[in-house]
Amino acid sequence: MNVIITISVCLFGGFGAAVRYICDSCIKAHWHKAFPLSTFVINVVAGFLAGVVAGLYARRSMPDAAHVLLATGFLGGFSTFSTMMNESVTLVRGGRFAVFMGYMLTSVAVPVAAAALGYAVV
Repeated sequence: MNVIITISVCLFGGFGAAVRYICDSCIKAHWHKAFPLSTFVINVVAGFLAGVVAGLYARRSMPDAAHVLLATGFLGGFSTFSTMMNESVTLVRGGRFAVFMGYMLTSVAVPVAAAALGYAVV
């Protein structure tokens, strides 16, 4: 294992987390409804970007190191699957079952579709 790549993945992950925090804060400043829009939007964007990265890598248009830094590092820090799970539990505990169902369905299907679209765009 290359130590420089490992450290770089950590740095890219930190950068992805910082970008996620900024996006999350901006969306939450304007969205005050029960549906957790910020996490949803971030995961859709992350899915699309993951598809683009995967498509570029599959076409051999991206070196191995860049693939690891972007897919594992940046997008690993940027995407928010664990936050989606926590928000889902919060919706159920708050009795917002319809919002929970909509959130779960869209949070699984739409990012996957976005990843497929990103791959197709490349």
